[in-house]
Amino acid sequence: MREMLTGGELDVLTGDYLAELTMLILGRDRLKDPGRGYAKTFLRQLEECLGLARERGVRIVANAGGLNPAGLADAVRELAGRLGIDVRVAHVEGDDLRDRFPHALTANAYLGGAGIAACLDAGADIVLTGRVTDAALVTGPAAAHFGWGPTEYDRLAGAVVAGHVLECGSQATGGNYAFFAEHGAMHGAMHGAMHGAKRTVELLRRPGYPLAEIHADGSSVITKHDRTGGFVDVGTVTAQLLYETQGARYAGPDVTARLDTVALTQEGPDRVRVDGVRGEAPPPTLKVGLNRLGGFRNEVVFVLTGLDIEAKAALARAQIEDALDRAKSRPADVRWELVRTDRPDAPTEECASALLRLVVRDADADTVGRTLSGAAIELALASYPGFHVTAPPGKGSPYGVFEAAYVERDTVEHIAVLPDGERRTIPSGAHTRVLEDPPAPALPPPLPAGPTRRAPLGLVAGARSGDKGGDANVGVWVRSDDAWRWLAHELTVERLRDLLPEAAGLRVVRHDLPNLRALNFVVEGLLGEGVAAQARFDPQAKGLGEWLRARHLDIPEVLL
Repeated sequence: MREMLTGGELDVLTGDYLAELTMLILGRDRLKDPGRGYAKTFLRQLEECLGLARERGVRIVANAGGLNPAGLADAVRELAGRLGIDVRVAHVEGDDLRDRFPHALTANAYLGGAGIAACLDAGADIVLTGRVTDAALVTGPAAAHFGWGPTEYDRLAGAVVAGHVLECGSQATGGNYAFFAEHGAMHGAMHGAMHGAKRTVELLRRPGYPLAEIHADGSSVITKHDRTGGFVDVGTVTAQLLYETQGARYAGPDVTARLDTVALTQEGPDRVRVDGVRGEAPPPTLKVGLNRLGGFRNEVVFVLTGLDIEAKAALARAQIEDALDRAKSRPADVRWELVRTDRPDAPTEECASALLRLVVRDADADTVGRTLSGAAIELALASYPGFHVTAPPGKGSPYGVFEAAYVERDTVEHIAVLPDGERRTIPSGAHTRVLEDPPAPALPPPLPAGPTRRAPLGLVAGARSGDKGGDANVGVWVRSDDAWRWLAHELTVERLRDLLPEAAGLRVVRHDLPNLRALNFVVEGLLGEGVAAQARFDPQAKGLGEWLRARHLDIPEVLL
C-alpha cells in the first residue's frame, strides 16, 4: 500500500482481499466471534498509510469488509480517530444472503460497482465492501469519476477489462508469467546465460503493482509506477485477461464485457493500451458464492526410499487398506497417489525417495482421525524397509465446499451506506442490449506442412490457469500469426485431453479468442468441490497451465 501511494500519481487505490477460500476462512472466523468476518490485514496496512493517503488526496476502495463491511467501517473510524485523521468512511452491503441458503456457512451475491460509485459521489474517502466482483473495485470509481450511467455498456466493459487485469496485482507485471525467463534473454546473449538469469531475477525480485489510466471512453493504459520491478507488455496483460475467464462473454453485475473485442497495443515501455471493448447488458441474475463445511479430511505421506519403489508402495497400500476395512468405520473417500520424485544412484537420500500420499475424507472426524493415525503408526515396524512418514497423521481437519447459485438481481437489495449514515438503495435496473454476434471466429488457414520437432508446447505458447469453483480454466496464447495458425488447429479438445490425462474423462469446452491469438479451455469438475476441498495435488489448478506447457508434441520447426 505504501509503495503504491509513494511511487507516483494515483487517484484511487483499490484492494482486492477476497477469494472463494477467503470467504470460507472469514466464515469460520465469524463463528468464533460475530464481530469479525473482515480482513484484519487491511487495518494493519491502513494504520501505516491512512495519513499518507489523505495527504495525497488518494481515495481507497477495498472489498476487505468480507462478511462484515459495517464492522470494518466502524473499525476504520476508530483507527482514524485514534490517529487524529479526519476521514469520511462509507460502505456497501446487501450481498449477504444467508437467510436464503440456511445450509451454507457463507452465502454472498456478487454485487457490481454502482454502490461504490454512490459512496464516492457522496464524498467518501474510503469505501469498504463485502462480496462485490473483483472488477467492481474499478468500475465503481470509473463510473463516479466520469459520470457514466448504468447503460453506458461499452465504457463500463472497458473498465471491467481494466479491473480484471488489475485484480491479481503483480500477475499483470511479470508475476507468474509463462515467458518470464525471456526478459533476460537479450542480456544473456550479450553477457552469457548466467547474466541473463540474474537479469530476470532482478526484474522480478520485487515486481511492482499495476495501475490503469482509465479514459472517459472506457479505454485504458495498463502500466506501473516508475522505478518498480517487473514489466508490463502485451504478453503479461494477455495472460491476466485469460485468467479465470471462460468464453467470449465475461458476464458481471455491471455489464457483460465482450472479451472477443479487446484490442491490446504496446504503447511504450511498460505501457499497454486496452481499447475496442464492447459491452452488453448484464444478465438478469446475480451469482451467489456459497461455502459450507463438507466434512473432515486427513492425510499421511509415506516416504519410499531406494529400490523396489512400486513394490514398497503396493505393500503399504495393501496394509493400510486392510486396516481401514477392519476398522469400526471406513472413511467414505480414500485416495492414493504415488509421486515418483526418486532418481537412480541419487547423491542424497531425499533425491532417492518417492512419496506415497494418502488422503481420506468423511463426515465424521474420528473416522479420518484416529482410524487413519492408528493404521499408519502401527505399521512403523511392520512394513516396507526404510518406513517413515513426512509427519505423523493428526486429527481430522474440517474442509469446505464451494458452490455457485444464482438469484434474480431485482430480489437483492444493494445498499450504499454513505458517510453521513444515509442508506441508499441502488436500483437493480432492467436493461437489455445484446450485441449481434459476429460470425463464429473463422480459424486461420493451417500452417503449411513442413518438418517438425518433438518439443515442449511451452517453447511457443504461454499459459495461465486457475480455478472457478470445481472447474479449472486454462488459457493458452501465442505471439505470432504463424504460431496462431498452428495452435488454433493443433490444440483441439481431444489433443488437450491427450496432453492432460487427468482431463480424459471430463467435459472440456474450448473458447477461441482470435484477437488475443488465444484459446481458453474450461475443464469441468477437475477440482472436485473447489479449492477448500483439496481434491487434487494442485487444488486451485495454478500449475495446470505450466504442466501443459511442459508436455511434448510435434511442433513445426519454423516456429522453433
